[in-house]
Amino acid sequence: MNKIFQGFKDFIMRGNVVDLAVGVVIGAAFTGVVTGFTNGFIKPLIQLMGGGSGLDAGKFKVRGVDFDYATFLNSLITFLITAAVLYFFVVLPLNILAERRRRGEEPPPKAPAEDIVLLTQIRDALVAQRGYGDTPGRHQQ
Repeated sequence: MNKIFQGFKDFIMRGNVVDLAVGVVIGAAFTGVVTGFTNGFIKPLIQLMGGGSGLDAGKFKVRGVDFDYATFLNSLITFLITAAVLYFFVVLPLNILAERRRRGEEPPPKAPAEDIVLLTQIRDALVAQRGYGDTPGRHQQ
């Protein structure tokens, strides 16, 4: 049973799963902001331009049935704004980075942390002390 929980914990703690979860939460929050903007500003503008007043603004009737074109246009604008922001702030920068990697123009990696450098020096000193560095694959004890 512990293996199952450990496997689940390892799965959840992977970087890509956590990044995906954060992306979904941020995307949902951003969609709420865009929806609020379009409902608060764009939809009333559509209703003003479309004529009508009160509950009939942004609608037209055919044989007594309402067709709410303002809500449809509002949803379409919400989608376009969300898609544009995701493209220009997520997809495009990642594509540029991937292209740089393909061309070999990737920025140099950060210098290793001080503790990693120290551990590497200790390892190299031990290898040199025991004579491992001269003959690959030969280990003396």
